[in-house]
Amino acid sequence: MGSYGFFDHSLLCPLPSLSCSGKFKFPAKTPPSTVQFCARASKSSSVATTTTTATEDSNQPCFGVSYGRRELIILATLPFLLPVHESMQKVGVEAAELGTSEYLLLMKEEIRKVLSKGKAAGVLRLVFHDAGTFEVDDNSGGMNGSIVYELERPENTGLKNSLKILEKVKSGLDMVQPGCYFQQLSWADLIAVAGAEAVLLCSGPKIPVQLGRLDTMAPDPEGKLPEESLDASTLKQCFQRKGLSTQDLVVLSGAHTIGGKGFGNPTVFDNSYFKILLEKPWKSSDGMSSMVGLPSDRALVEDDECLRWITKYANNQDMFFEDFKNAYIKLVNSGARWKN
Repeated sequence: MGSYGFFDHSLLCPLPSLSCSGKFKFPAKTPPSTVQFCARASKSSSVATTTTTATEDSNQPCFGVSYGRRELIILATLPFLLPVHESMQKVGVEAAELGTSEYLLLMKEEIRKVLSKGKAAGVLRLVFHDAGTFEVDDNSGGMNGSIVYELERPENTGLKNSLKILEKVKSGLDMVQPGCYFQQLSWADLIAVAGAEAVLLCSGPKIPVQLGRLDTMAPDPEGKLPEESLDASTLKQCFQRKGLSTQDLVVLSGAHTIGGKGFGNPTVFDNSYFKILLEKPWKSSDGMSSMVGLPSDRALVEDDECLRWITKYANNQDMFFEDFKNAYIKLVNSGARWKN
């Protein structure tokens, strides 16, 4: 396992009169029920310098706040309405939620500037190849940004170009320094969000992605990705070792509907993959039809358990979209290490 670096990031200010200058560590899986917060009034010619502390723990993150006359009046009355500690916690929680939301919107905007429908399949493939190394037994691999160290491996041929697209986004966001946004973006978060945006850009489902993943500093072990030549039984076993079910295997394989593998329009994310699998065009005497899909795609339709899911998704695109969204979230959270 590689070592993981913990990055600090600042909160977005909920009020125009507040300026963030401190650090806040993003929660691992769920928003915090409380946020420790301490405020210091700035020096002024008309107001003496004072310090209002909401916690006695000096190790808690602090935010420098400049108060005008209105804010000082509000703070003066707060103790009579609520305990100071409780009121400060509520302000901190609201700021934390706003900061995460605003940063995610900014990230998506920057991704859309560089991502086109023609590049969507490659970016989505980055997600599968980064997260697909996860193994439940030893809790190794997973969505950790290790793909940046693995581009020379044969199975990752072609992904260098996709990563270069996202490198433009990352370099731009890493330069954002107003104390109200995260100061450093992990590759794991960027790839996870970019994959979801690639699906949406191609008319697929909207997929919510949580932020806060840490990057590893080393490549994951080799030989962890499922090979495209595997039969259905071996594929199911491989996915099971990654904490993914047969249903997950089938629905995630539906991402092959984009990218020019012969499953309908290469830039439209729909359920054409499953419809064409049922037709088994590779058995046709037509030379072009024999080029449709990968051996692993063709193997799925020959397995009874996989075939049941293929048939369901071929007949119901809404079900495919909903199940793909859920499987994608499971995939990009697998093996992730989270900021505290």
